[in-house]
Amino acid sequence: MEHRPVSAAVEAAHSAHRKTLPFGDTTDFEDADRGFIAALAPCVITAADGRVVWDNDSYGFLAGDAPTSVHPALWRQSQLAAKQGLYEVVAGIYQVRGFDISNITFVEGDSGVIVIDPLISTEVAAAALALYRQHRGNRAVSAVIYTHSHVDHFGGVLGVTSQADVDAGRVAILAPEGFIDHVVAENVYAGTAMLRRASYMYGTTLARGPYGQVGCGLGQNTSTGEVAVIVPTDTICRTGETRVVDGVQIEFQMAPGSEAPAEMHFYFPQFRALCMAENATHTHHNLLTLRGALVRDPRAWAGYLTEAIDTFAGRSDVVFASHHWPMWGTERIAEYLALQRDLYAYLHDQTLRLLNQGYTGTEIAEQFQLPPALESAWHARGYYGSVSHNVKAVYQRYLGWFDGNPARLWPHPPEALATRYTAALGGVDRVVDLAAEAFKGGDFRWAATLLDHAVFAEPEHAGARRLYADTLEQLAYGSENATWRNFFLSGATELRSGVFGTAGQVTSMALLSQLSPEQLFDSLAIRVNGPRAWDLDVALDVSFADTGVNYRLTLRNGVLVHRKAPAAPDSADATVTAATKLALLGALLGEGAPEITGDPTAWAKLRAVLDTADPAFNIVTP
Repeated sequence: MEHRPVSAAVEAAHSAHRKTLPFGDTTDFEDADRGFIAALAPCVITAADGRVVWDNDSYGFLAGDAPTSVHPALWRQSQLAAKQGLYEVVAGIYQVRGFDISNITFVEGDSGVIVIDPLISTEVAAAALALYRQHRGNRAVSAVIYTHSHVDHFGGVLGVTSQADVDAGRVAILAPEGFIDHVVAENVYAGTAMLRRASYMYGTTLARGPYGQVGCGLGQNTSTGEVAVIVPTDTICRTGETRVVDGVQIEFQMAPGSEAPAEMHFYFPQFRALCMAENATHTHHNLLTLRGALVRDPRAWAGYLTEAIDTFAGRSDVVFASHHWPMWGTERIAEYLALQRDLYAYLHDQTLRLLNQGYTGTEIAEQFQLPPALESAWHARGYYGSVSHNVKAVYQRYLGWFDGNPARLWPHPPEALATRYTAALGGVDRVVDLAAEAFKGGDFRWAATLLDHAVFAEPEHAGARRLYADTLEQLAYGSENATWRNFFLSGATELRSGVFGTAGQVTSMALLSQLSPEQLFDSLAIRVNGPRAWDLDVALDVSFADTGVNYRLTLRNGVLVHRKAPAAPDSADATVTAATKLALLGALLGEGAPEITGDPTAWAKLRAVLDTADPAFNIVTP
């Protein structure tokens, strides 16, 4: 990978951090190594076609002291997150870590094993289960628990069980209320845009190494194999619910609207073990991820942590999560959860305090400082989330994108704004000269702002692109936050080499097959090209032969509306009959054709105005 030397300004900043951060505290390394049983060698996992979907060995460079091209705290975090293998949490609970960005956990029951969070993809989950069985015996999977609705906690479910075993009642699937609705909303409705941005956020296509991708802060990377979901057979709806699964008692705590819209914690009394899902990990987490998502509620998040402390901490010997490594000791657990709680509460409360004094989100982020106890806690530092973008997320949650200044109510879009700025500053060449001065002085933020305008005004200006890439690279070298580093490096890569597109694809047939008909029609509605459909007036009956259920679809004014209703051929332009929901999905994707009675052009008219999402849209250029 092409790269430039580290600037003196970045080197000086790293030197200061080495002196002020508690690098002598090695407790995390001791915890991360505790209970180690075996590693996978080599830790390279492939799909059936031979494609590599996970390569933890590519992080072998993470040894020794941090190079100047990586923030020393991020280097430390990546060293910890890159540890892989099977670990004992307590006798009866085991984790495989380092096979994906998330962890997979195995809880041994009376006759089999309960799987918690089967990673992103089939292949890595299957490899983790195989490693577990190699050392703990060939136990059958008796249940799967999804802690929450993000893909790294359910996507690999077919690697540990099958739809047939679930349908036969041999395997239960437990999840929090609202799970499937939020899976669809995040991974289907806005999935293409999120995945494209996630390729920047996780740096999946970047070269591994001291000048490239060194991790994600929450883990090392995301696997790129087959993604699926099996609909839960048992939904947890309220705090205090209990289940006995394969002889194991579980107490549940609901945590909706925290790190995920549907999320839950749970406690195992017989193991004195508490699972905190993704609401207490060894990093400052996101209130709004850089890939995009719903803004999370830090007030509720902090409240759930307080409830967990009051309900479970005093009777827990170990706390573990869906990322990172466990922590042992009742007093340590209570202190850890309290600091995590204080982190999100402080972000919320202090942002609101300053917001009500008239400061904007950007202004608050620039002056915001965490208390010393949080600044010095390794698990509260911003390797994944950050004070800067989380403060802005709190502002957005309460007041939205507009900061109240009327001059910012109706600005020009970036490309039009760029041409005006560059003209006012004397042309693109002059803007590049000003950016070069800022770069030389170590003001990379200002250089990036200037060069953003230059590149949006003249996308092919070689000097602007080159200096912009160099500037983003220096910002990456200086970032403690892994996702910021990956964003900066991804932008630099695309400026130098062109758009790399999207790594992986969440909307697989295995996932789409779980959509309800209503969700399927909703996903069609957001693909309708409104202006092209303005003049269409189409009514279709869509019937599924396997269920006998009919839906009336109407397309008017560029809006596709669906409702469940009896077939009425006299008022429909056509009736579309599909053998199954999957058959209709295939027809929409160009695989096969449904049976059509009535006007054969009606179905074609609908298909003709459906846009295809672009997984390679521009980000760093217009």
